[in-house]
Amino acid sequence: MRKELLDITGMSCSACSSRIEKVVARMEGVETIAVNLLTNKAQVTYDDAKLDANAIIARIEKLGFGASVHQAAAKAALPAKPTNTAALELKEMRRRLALSLAFTAPLFYLHMGLMYGWPLPSIVQGQQNLLLVSLLQLFCCLPVVITGYKYFYHGLRNLWNRAPNMDSLIAIGSGAAFVYGLYGLLGLAYAFGHQRLDLVSGFYDALYFESAAMILALITLGKFLEARAKSHTSDALTALMQLAPKTALVERRGVQGEIPLEEVVIGDMLIVKAGATVPVDGQILEGSGALDESAITGESIPVDKLAGDKVTGGTINKSGYFKMEATAIGGDTTLAKIIALVEEATSSKAPIAKLADKISGIFVPVVITIAVVAACIWLMLGQSLHFALTIAISVLVISCPCALGLATPTAIMVGTGRGAKQGILIKSATALETAHKVDTIILDKTGTVTEGRPVVTDILPTSGIEATELLNIAATLESLSEHPLGQAVAQAAKQQQLSATPDAQASANLVDAFAANGLVATDYVALPGRGFLATLNKERYAAGNLLLMEEQGVDTQTLTIQHEALASTGKTPLYFAQGSRLLGTIAVADTVKPTSREAIAKMRSMGLKVIMLTGDNAATAEAIRQQVGLDEAIAQVLPQDKERHVRLLQEKGHVVAMVGDGINDAPALARADVGIAIGAPMWLLKQRIWCSSKTIYWM
Repeated sequence: MRKELLDITGMSCSACSSRIEKVVARMEGVETIAVNLLTNKAQVTYDDAKLDANAIIARIEKLGFGASVHQAAAKAALPAKPTNTAALELKEMRRRLALSLAFTAPLFYLHMGLMYGWPLPSIVQGQQNLLLVSLLQLFCCLPVVITGYKYFYHGLRNLWNRAPNMDSLIAIGSGAAFVYGLYGLLGLAYAFGHQRLDLVSGFYDALYFESAAMILALITLGKFLEARAKSHTSDALTALMQLAPKTALVERRGVQGEIPLEEVVIGDMLIVKAGATVPVDGQILEGSGALDESAITGESIPVDKLAGDKVTGGTINKSGYFKMEATAIGGDTTLAKIIALVEEATSSKAPIAKLADKISGIFVPVVITIAVVAACIWLMLGQSLHFALTIAISVLVISCPCALGLATPTAIMVGTGRGAKQGILIKSATALETAHKVDTIILDKTGTVTEGRPVVTDILPTSGIEATELLNIAATLESLSEHPLGQAVAQAAKQQQLSATPDAQASANLVDAFAANGLVATDYVALPGRGFLATLNKERYAAGNLLLMEEQGVDTQTLTIQHEALASTGKTPLYFAQGSRLLGTIAVADTVKPTSREAIAKMRSMGLKVIMLTGDNAATAEAIRQQVGLDEAIAQVLPQDKERHVRLLQEKGHVVAMVGDGINDAPALARADVGIAIGAPMWLLKQRIWCSSKTIYWM
């Protein structure tokens, strides 16, 4: 079986997507098809021994739609500036709406003003001026009809291909009203020309120009609101694409040069400096670095990489310098595969969307049939053609999906407006419709349950040294390091203002001696994967992990119990020694948000099963599970694994909400029935939410 993602053009409503699904699903060899109207994509699974993508595309084109194989970023080099088609659509709909309203407003006022006696110039009042009024209405209606030509083009084309959709109703309803208005206008001209003033009133009542314009204007307003909602659906994908740098620093035949990312080939030697982004997947040949892999794994603690270690494109080298060999490029990189997962997940369809498609697929042909039958019945009952046509047009105009095109997005806008006042931003009704069915909620750890950045949690000095003294020595040493853990230590010292003027009573302390003499650490020697050595006040100091202490002959047995306790709770202990004397340990960790336990307790009180997924180790995951009261914690999970866990739960019949903090969780957020991306303290209900298609973003 082969799975293909297709781009579909020409769809305007759920009836279109429903029609494509029905027809393609009947093709021999097609296993499944899901057409997503929001993203204009179709995900097809088929037997490539029986048919190919070209046959499916040809069948879709025969229905009157455009189709092509989706050229995903995963199949080529990642684009530096992906085209935001939704934004272009929004710009076009804004222009069309402005033109439609500019001509519909005076048309509506003129027509209704004559009926209800609103203030109008004398030149348009009285029976003698009805022909002039009719011409003014025509001239106001024509620009609206021309602006909404796409409704007629797509609607009549789909009707011709026996695949009527909402545009077909719009085209028939507004088109019939416009044509019937022309009939009334010609009748008025005849009546005035032949002095048949008794016919004037009847022909004027046949004018439907304002109905034709209002239908198109209201539908355009609904389409504009829909386009505004759709304009944000590609944000996550765009952010993923922008993780990859535009260029790479390559060394070929001993010569270094910067080349476009697309020109990197497998086997190239690439150079990654401190602060640079790893361009593609590869393996370090020489040097080392501390890589921020949060965009890929979600874990905020940088990972030390040495020669022989694998690195992932899109990660950031926070400190160090290394040369790497490119082992995967373009669509084979980890980042490109994540993008492909997001595209695949967003092309799938929620059950509620399928229900809407079924209703829409039946609604359109039924309405047209009712209109035709109603006209025929009145003709058989002896009524005039004029009366029968009026009845048919009335059915089409009344049934024309103004409500489907306008009321739903309007209700969403009103609801989101009220929500915004409460700090809640919602962009789509789909997530809200599904949210009340959720029975399982999955939480990412970093940045969701935890703060998402390393901070100092414990300071454990050995005998003969105070905690403040240990922290100040550590901060002085770490001032030379670019490592994020060292920066956390320096930040802790800054917060405690240890660099202020020392107390006279404590002037004998080592910290005071440093501050008084303005001493700084020198002779810095980085030891990748272990820590560093430095000189301070003519003394040699070591700062790093347990392995470094063993290499320097430092006895750490006095802190063995504390080390095990720190490790069991997911904290990273940093050791500091003066010569062979252990000064103490400073623990750094990504701490739990103070609001997480309360939020999780509220979720569980609502009957939700709460699961945490994390790329961290099992000990850390279990410690956090106990700390915040989770039902389950699953450790060492990569982004693609998160998406798989969501899918497995869905296959078991669960309605799943996924909560993450950004790009690395995008595949799982897109796959979930409701996705929630948060970027602030985690309150269950009092939180900013931004909803894109099936995804709610907690801001």
